[in-house]
This record gives sequence, structure tokens and C-alpha cells, in this order.
Amino acid sequence: MMSPSRPSPTTRRRPTALLSLSVIAAVALSGCSAGTNEPGTDRAAARPAPKKGVVTAAEAAAAVDAFQKANNEANKIRGSRGEKLLGTVEAGQVHEQSLADYKQITTWSKADQTEYATPLYYTARKYYIPDAGQSWFAVTATVSETKSPGLLIFDKVDGRFKMVAAVYPDAKTPLPQIAVDRGLATAVDPAKRVGTLTPNQLADAFEDLAETGGKKNGRHLAPTQATKEFTKRYTDRTNAKEADFATVKHFDDKPAHPKVYALRLNDGGVLALFPSAYTIEYLHKRFMNGGTIIPGKTEALYNSEQRPLITDEYQGQALATLTPTGKPEVLTHRYTMVNSR
Repeated sequence: MMSPSRPSPTTRRRPTALLSLSVIAAVALSGCSAGTNEPGTDRAAARPAPKKGVVTAAEAAAAVDAFQKANNEANKIRGSRGEKLLGTVEAGQVHEQSLADYKQITTWSKADQTEYATPLYYTARKYYIPDAGQSWFAVTATVSETKSPGLLIFDKVDGRFKMVAAVYPDAKTPLPQIAVDRGLATAVDPAKRVGTLTPNQLADAFEDLAETGGKKNGRHLAPTQATKEFTKRYTDRTNAKEADFATVKHFDDKPAHPKVYALRLNDGGVLALFPSAYTIEYLHKRFMNGGTIIPGKTEALYNSEQRPLITDEYQGQALATLTPTGKPEVLTHRYTMVNSR
């Protein structure tokens, strides 16, 4: 039995589809006070020595600008040349999603394709640089022509700083205030518990909402708009259009790039940008009798064959705050289909 064709699952494309070069003066992040040469004083000796960051503010700005320039050109040309160029300035989960965009853009509407090729700018940049013991730094900025805040992570990959993560809460969800001590941000160990979870445990808890409705690790998360939306994927599995001819199940998966980035907040909490992944499995209810599912446009890019079982793979990122006195709050998430088999 052959079921009717179904639309491919919706993906969430990042608003950083294209960024053009924007040179913004960097504000020095490491401050120092003038000492004194008065005889008999030990004030200078008692003052803590300034910390050294993993990069200077100027170096951080240069890395962001280099990304913007290359990303701008890569998104114009796409294809193998675009992928190669983008790979010089981008890595991690965000790169997995960018490569999926390049492959899937032919299935988008003309309006969406045009939007993807329209330059975007980061304004009001602020750099949050951990000490030299780390390999990464963070940037907050506002996306041009919107009021949406963004949090970007640059990590050292193959000898240079590349964008490895980027999330964008909506305009109603301002980014929490990141703590700065003597000019530097404080990186937090992702394996250290903060309240009910460690930052490293956030992905399993969040994915559990779609897999079980939050009956397991998901119960440790506070209710937010993001968690409600993800839980709805579980509750809708039996009344979605696909449910007429197939069972629909979500399973947690392994992120392609598992590193979690966490920073101390002004209020003593922690801001964590964590990778996440899941799969959706569609199994035809009459697969034993030859029932097959027609893949949607996006799925067909990876496997155009009609088949009784379709498994779609998603890679994503999410942002959460953790507090010692309560449950973590997931502020936003973004997933992209990266394969279908």
C-alpha cells in the first residue's frame, strides 16, 4: 500500500544566513589602574595582576570580521567552492547546519532563497573573553534589521578562531547579563552541577521532552516557551498528519560536535550554549504488507526511494540558563535536518 506524499519536516534556518563585513571599534576589555611611585607604599604590589585573555579584544574583532567576510562570499556562491570557503571560518554545530542549508536551498521558495542571499549585519557587538586557559570566546550582538539578540561562540579549530555556535532568542527574550571580572568573562566547567543539572546534561534533558514528553531527564527543566514547544512534538505524534499512515517517534541522538560552552552570569547563574541532536522515525503502519512512505522534497535530497521506514536526522543548538536554586530554563533552540535515510 502506498501512502500519499507528505511535506518534509520544517527546519529552522538561522538568521545568520549571510553576514557582511562590519568594522566596529573594539573596546579594550582588560583594564588596569595607574600605580603610584610614592616612597614606602605597597599599594601596587597588593593589587591583583591583570588577567590575560585567550585573545585581545582587537583579535576577537578581527576573527569576527574574517568570518563575516568569508561567510558573505560563501553564501553567494555555495556549492563545493562555497563549502570550502565557509569551512575556513566556520566549524561545529553551526557548520553542520550551514552545509545542510546549502544542500536544501533548492527546495526553498524563491523568496527564502533571496532572503538567504541578503546581507545581514551584527550591530552593538560585545566581546566576552575568558582567560588564557580556554580556547574560545563569546560575542553578543543584534542582528541587523531586527531586534533579536544573538550569542556567537568562536573556538580555535585547525589553528584559527572559527564560529562554532550561534543562537538567537526572540526579541522578547533578552540575553542574560554575562559577568565580567577584571575585564574578562568567566568560563564554567560544563561538567559541574548548577542546581538540578550540569550544562553537559542539558541536551539529554531537552531531547527527552520530544522522546517521552519529559518523563525522564526532561522533568529537571523548568517550563518555558521552548520546552513547551519541544514537548508538543511528543504530544502531537499521534495526531499529526503523518500519524494517519505511520507511527511517529522521536529519539535522542548524539550531537556531531558535543562541546558545551558555559559562562558565569552577573546573578551567579550560568549561561550555557549546548549542542543537541535527535531523530524522527516514521514507520508505515502496514509495512509488513508492503506499505511505503513517499519522502518529502527535503528528505528526497538524501534518499528519494519510497520506503516503509524513514529516519530523519537533526542537528541543533540550544541556549539555557542554570541557577543554583532552581531548574534550568531553555531560552531558545534551533534544529536543522542534516540527513534522511
